[in-house]
Amino acid sequence: MEFLASPRQDRIVLKLHIQQTLPNPLSIKLEVADGEVHALVGPSGSGKTSVLRSIAGLRHPEHGFIECADTVWLNRDPKRGAIIACDAAKRSCGFLFQQYALFPHLSALENVRIALHNNGTSRQQQAKLAQEWLAQLNIADLAERLPKQLSGGQQQRVALARALARSPNILLLDEPFSAIDIPTRQTLYQTLAELRQQLHIPIILVTHDLREANMLADRITVIDRGVGLQTANANDLFTKPRNARVAQLVGIPNLFHGIFDAGQLHWGASPWTLQIKDKGKIPPQSQVAWVIPQEGLSVHTDQQAGRIPCRVRQISMLGQIAVIEFAIEELEETLTWEASAAEVRRLGLEKDVRVYLELDGDLIHIMPLRPINDPRRFMTAQDAAP
Repeated sequence: MEFLASPRQDRIVLKLHIQQTLPNPLSIKLEVADGEVHALVGPSGSGKTSVLRSIAGLRHPEHGFIECADTVWLNRDPKRGAIIACDAAKRSCGFLFQQYALFPHLSALENVRIALHNNGTSRQQQAKLAQEWLAQLNIADLAERLPKQLSGGQQQRVALARALARSPNILLLDEPFSAIDIPTRQTLYQTLAELRQQLHIPIILVTHDLREANMLADRITVIDRGVGLQTANANDLFTKPRNARVAQLVGIPNLFHGIFDAGQLHWGASPWTLQIKDKGKIPPQSQVAWVIPQEGLSVHTDQQAGRIPCRVRQISMLGQIAVIEFAIEELEETLTWEASAAEVRRLGLEKDVRVYLELDGDLIHIMPLRPINDPRRFMTAQDAAP
């Protein structure tokens, strides 16, 4: 399903740089373009929703700058005395809350119309526009129903119609797909794809689901403990994570540690040394984390120079795809490899069989070990010594 044929992104619409220490630390910098879907991912409590609420004006960070569509919404720097804080009601921002926040005593139509209150038009004109948004989201026939008479997917469409009714300059989506069933979710994915083509405004999506972020977003920002660790497209995020914590958060399976020194990667306490391209960015004798994609791995039944002996620890069959876990000899490490069932048969793989791994050094990505909230600090072997 092609949800993400990106519209042309002309200019940066949202510029954001916010920092705070209390009540929870937050340090985030974002730039989001016209028509871009930008996902925020990270563990629960990492600060994703706080970013959305700061953009919407529902919370005010200690320091920060937020500009949307050439209008400054926040410029707070107490040390310099410069404070601009635009009220939430004056920010051209549509917000779809995680629990939808529909008024239970109002019909679907009235829930949408209420967003148009005080927009300078008559109640009749407001109702007409609300009805048009319900129709655009294919729920015009549900206009008179109360929220309790609607399914989860229908409630979400009403909430989305309300968020869009004021023609906002940016749309914020807080876990919009988490509480609905898979068939409804697929339909709403398509709705989002259609809306981005029509509206051509930035859309910021908070999600726990990396598969969802990969499918829906042009770029992804990984947040942990209030800190933006990396912003990248999905391919770069999964193949070139900025540090070990990012690799952990996005679930990269083959994540290892070693010592990097002038193009040589020493794998833990083993005798294995891998030749890696040295880009001159990592100091000598640095402790590093490293990852290797599936295409950088090959498995052989014969030993040759540079190949690493291992044994099959476990084979899990997923239809015609097998996930094989290898135990690396002379290391307390395991490596995961995916192969077709036919390849498993060709190699004669079964539990405890000894084989040899070949790793393509050109595809290994190395990164410094960095404390979570200190993304620029390198650690050398001496730092790690007791």
